[in-house]
Amino acid sequence: MTGDIGADLGRRVVAAVAAAFEVDITIDEAVVRPSQRDGVDYQINTAMALAKRLRRPSREVAEQILDHLDLGSVAANVEVAGPGFLNVALNDAWLSEHTAALAADPRFGYRPEGAPRRVVVDYSSPNMAKEMHVGHLRSTIIGDAIVRMHTFAGDEVVRQNHLGDWGTPFGMLVEHLVDEGLHETEFSISDLNVFYQQARTKFDADQDFADRARARVVALQAGDPDTLALWERLLTESKHHIEAVYDLLGVQLTPADYQGESAYQPILDDVADELTRRGLAHMSDGALCVFLEGFTGREDKPLPLIVRKRDGGYGYDATDLATIRHRAQNLKGDRLIYVVGSPQSTHFAMIFAAARKAEWVSPATETDHVAFGSVLGEDGKILRTRAGATLKLTDLLHEGVQRAAAIVADRTDLSEAERAEIAQAVGIGAIKYADLSTDRIKDYVFDWDRMLAMDGNTAVYLQYAIARIRSILRRADHTPPLGASVTLTEPAERRLALELARFPEVMDTALQYLEAHRLANYLFDLATAFSSFYEQCPVLKSQDEVRASRLALATHTAAVLESGLDLLGIETPQRL
Repeated sequence: MTGDIGADLGRRVVAAVAAAFEVDITIDEAVVRPSQRDGVDYQINTAMALAKRLRRPSREVAEQILDHLDLGSVAANVEVAGPGFLNVALNDAWLSEHTAALAADPRFGYRPEGAPRRVVVDYSSPNMAKEMHVGHLRSTIIGDAIVRMHTFAGDEVVRQNHLGDWGTPFGMLVEHLVDEGLHETEFSISDLNVFYQQARTKFDADQDFADRARARVVALQAGDPDTLALWERLLTESKHHIEAVYDLLGVQLTPADYQGESAYQPILDDVADELTRRGLAHMSDGALCVFLEGFTGREDKPLPLIVRKRDGGYGYDATDLATIRHRAQNLKGDRLIYVVGSPQSTHFAMIFAAARKAEWVSPATETDHVAFGSVLGEDGKILRTRAGATLKLTDLLHEGVQRAAAIVADRTDLSEAERAEIAQAVGIGAIKYADLSTDRIKDYVFDWDRMLAMDGNTAVYLQYAIARIRSILRRADHTPPLGASVTLTEPAERRLALELARFPEVMDTALQYLEAHRLANYLFDLATAFSSFYEQCPVLKSQDEVRASRLALATHTAAVLESGLDLLGIETPQRL
């Protein structure tokens, strides 16, 4: 028996169908689902679809499957119900042993199929010389959760932070600094925000400045020492800023993961030449373009990837093509993941299609665009400051910590250091969990009151559940080892054990679809099941074996909750 009960039941159903009908089905076609009905733990719905295929009554098909279904000691009872469902009630003794075995496993029963993979994850990817804003939140924390989950699965993960550090914006900014005599002064990231806005205004209004800015880009590309030196100063200040943001957010990105657009500039000519040699790139209206079947724009006109522009320069299409070639051929990724907003869906579908046609990406390599929606204010528009300005990410994060600090300010039983630790974990955790618990493709409304609530599906609710279990274990003066035996006699104990047993399945689907909300919502379900267990099954007042068993269930629950929050990049304070 593997850790995933549903998958194991599915494999047994596949074998039963083959034996009964000499028909091959997949585990997905076995249609095994957890059930909330009294006396039923899993429902097997294989017969419904299979009956149509066999042209036989579905109940008769279900009875034949049951006759050939070998569940050993797993089930206490299996019966045909309704038009052809198989209702499975697990054996209590077996479930008790299975629960202890899951707890003893460092991955709580999760066993990824196949060999470990090399996974390349592109995420965060801010533009340099600007402060990170709230729009960078989702890519950064969704990507971090994906990295953590793949690492937990045993995969080798290569983090890539594709920094926007090249092109016209830097020509504008460098030329503006020289124009204003600011190139020899000290400046901060906040200064750069102002300088960029001033440069943008001049670029749009002053043709002479625009020409000089474009010439500055050419000088940068040619390696002009003065231009390069100022560009590097801009990058250094920008990197100090993003590193401070990453430290505050608690994400795993490091300077070793930075790979700016500038890194690909030396190979863009080669990329263009290769696409031309392969017959994929053609001249169109003076530009070198790749046209792909199935991609059209307005009036159904073919939509191009512009490899080289009319003026001979390269844009982000070319850079992204060079990037995917590098990740497939040099980094040798088996799975290439791009965590970028949903407006870029067509762009990345075209990049992936072009890379496959160029044979840079093999048929066995997965390419995934992890699209996501926007963070909205209460007015349903993109979240901004009250004055309508772009909301800086650092301001948002600091406000979260300050709001959490206010919640624990009157806790005299905590030291100042403990209150600071709690404020950091709760404030940042609230922001991250509110995002990650939402289906990533959807927009969501940012609401401080909701995300800092002690009840409901929030980070602090989960953090409190862990803190409460730690308190129970301290008062018991005993923490059972993970894997200690359990005995399931009460319904609430059984429900908690079944919830713990769902972890492998949840991890499998979360990684398959790259959807962290599946894990987040499971953790909420688990914490809710523990709350019911704690209310209905006295722990500290129980005696001997019952007490030991319930402490073991509590220890197992805390371990899964803490591990799950860690996979989401959320800290758990020791006390709350």
